[in-house]
Amino acid sequence: MSQWRAVCDIEQILPATGVCALVNNQQIAIFRPHHSDELFAMSNIDPFAQASVLSRGIIAEHDNTLWVASPLKKQRFRLSDGYCMEDAAHSVATYPVRVNAGKVEVCA
Repeated sequence: MSQWRAVCDIEQILPATGVCALVNNQQIAIFRPHHSDELFAMSNIDPFAQASVLSRGIIAEHDNTLWVASPLKKQRFRLSDGYCMEDAAHSVATYPVRVNAGKVEVCA
């Protein structure tokens, strides 16, 4: 059964960056693309390199859609659903994320 887990304060995630949180023994990358409460959460594991690095990727916009580029091999993953632009077979899991009373919460 999934439940919401508080991981940090919203102010601890700088705009245009990502952080990694361990939630239920899963590494989850949480991204804050703008100076707002809009957040995205996905697996932190780069499926091409099998490394825990996606939270360190670069957030970019392409065709009005937000993506994160892996810092290792540069494949792009759509923040909204984890879809991999270069190879859909290597898409990553995404998770519900929200801000509740100033705390970032992930449901995993």
